[in-house]
Amino acid sequence: MVTPLSRRSRPAGVRAGAALTVAGALVLASLASGAYGSTARSGGAHPSLRAVSFHGYRVDVPMRWRVVDLRTQTHACLRFDRPVIFLGHAGDQRACPSHVVGGAPGLHLEALDARSLHELAGPARTVPPSDDVANTRLPSHGPVSEAVEGAGVLLTLVYGESSTRLVRGVVSSSRVLPSARSALVSSFPTAQTANAAGASVPGSYLGKGFDACTAPSQAAMDAWRSLSDYASVGVYVGGVSRGCAQPNLTPSWVSHQVSKGWHLVPTYVGRQAPCTGFQNRMSYDASTAAAQGEAEAADAVARADALGIAAPSTLYADVEGYDNTKPGCVTAVLNYLSGWTNMLHRHAYEAGVYSSASSGIHDLSTHYDSSAYHRSDDIWIAWWNYQADVAGGSYVPDSQWSEHQRVHQYVGNATESHGGYTIQIDRNYLDVSSSVPPPRGCPTNLDFASYRVLTTGNHGAEVVAAQCLLARAGFSPGVATGTFGWRTAAAVRAFKAAVALASDDSVIRRWAWTALASAGPTRFLEHGSRGPRVRKVQRALTARLQRTVAISGAYD
Repeated sequence: MVTPLSRRSRPAGVRAGAALTVAGALVLASLASGAYGSTARSGGAHPSLRAVSFHGYRVDVPMRWRVVDLRTQTHACLRFDRPVIFLGHAGDQRACPSHVVGGAPGLHLEALDARSLHELAGPARTVPPSDDVANTRLPSHGPVSEAVEGAGVLLTLVYGESSTRLVRGVVSSSRVLPSARSALVSSFPTAQTANAAGASVPGSYLGKGFDACTAPSQAAMDAWRSLSDYASVGVYVGGVSRGCAQPNLTPSWVSHQVSKGWHLVPTYVGRQAPCTGFQNRMSYDASTAAAQGEAEAADAVARADALGIAAPSTLYADVEGYDNTKPGCVTAVLNYLSGWTNMLHRHAYEAGVYSSASSGIHDLSTHYDSSAYHRSDDIWIAWWNYQADVAGGSYVPDSQWSEHQRVHQYVGNATESHGGYTIQIDRNYLDVSSSVPPPRGCPTNLDFASYRVLTTGNHGAEVVAAQCLLARAGFSPGVATGTFGWRTAAAVRAFKAAVALASDDSVIRRWAWTALASAGPTRFLEHGSRGPRVRKVQRALTARLQRTVAISGAYD
């Protein structure tokens, strides 16, 4: 992930000194005419391609692709921001940066064994020993994993729509050599399946978290849980622009972190703004961009479900910084995110958006009340201002996404070590809640100089505020119409009974206002605190004291 566009700084890819050593030796292929699918001939090597052999599986890749042998480069990071082919099982991934935006084509070849199948987050396509590998058909974009039984190899292909033809060509060139040893998938434990119950994440949490390019090992997670002040971790569940492979991210890893008290923030790195230089981009056409957002949300749901991340979890779309001085680009992003939100709601998931404060978050804020787009439920503000809070500064007012609906990435590219495990991370501060969200379109400006007594038959903005607060506390007053009718009255009675208010009538007096304004998980505040939580206290004080307490969001 990156902060505002002006701060983008990205490593160049797998380091230049990456060795080309492979099992046996690299064989330079002599190909007829250079067209993929041609058989190798004796004679000079084709200048633009080379053959890489692993466990008796041979594939021809462009010469410009890097080859990284993970058996000798045990700390190398499986990253796909430049074309690369990885050989062998993943190591400890300690060389991964805090964030990478991918999209470049790449391959990962590893032995088909219990470990590789265990690490699969979803099923692999199986190529039986008798089948011709080159004839397998590929979908329009990856990642795709294929168990090549004839070679005993698990092949994972990472590619987007712009590189589909290239990767299909690479696969069509592949061959199982006579030296290969077959391995049948049926002889190994099957890939894990998610717990049927699933977990709803991130849940209710106020405090610090981190995200890293790849999910850390279980040992690292346990050490950090015990020795750091972090209790939230961001994980990349999928997307054509996901930069790093996720060998540790499995259903059992997810369930184990949740059981340990970690609050997971699942993130999907799909298409990026059309005015950027990223390889996989949204369309400038509004309807197409919306359809792309819907399609990627559906894929995010499938990948989250495979990991045991169940509705109503919040899934975050990662939209990196872009130039929002270009109106067509802003419109494309807003339509893409509207489609993302709409599809997630259809699957009962909550929709979150990660973006830079000065571009994506600012644009969402500007169109907060627009009826042209589906509003996201939560925002993740990338603003490296070194302030551990959820304030949005001039980019987003406190009145928007104000009910525990914010994450703030306040530091990037930080290296920390706890218990002997060093990880490069981005630091986050979260104020999130698993409480029932308000009805769509419910206003969030609930600040009044006083909170008058309300009863059936009343109308106005205060009635709308009461209806919103009742809904957020889990009591349904129906649509927030601004009219105090029988549904609102029933919700008031139920709420007052739940919080043990003495009166059983449906009148909202100062004690009911105070309880409504302060409803939610217990929070601790201190002098100097800022943000929506402080506004909640100030509303409650105004209601209780029957005098105006400045609702500024600053604990002064």
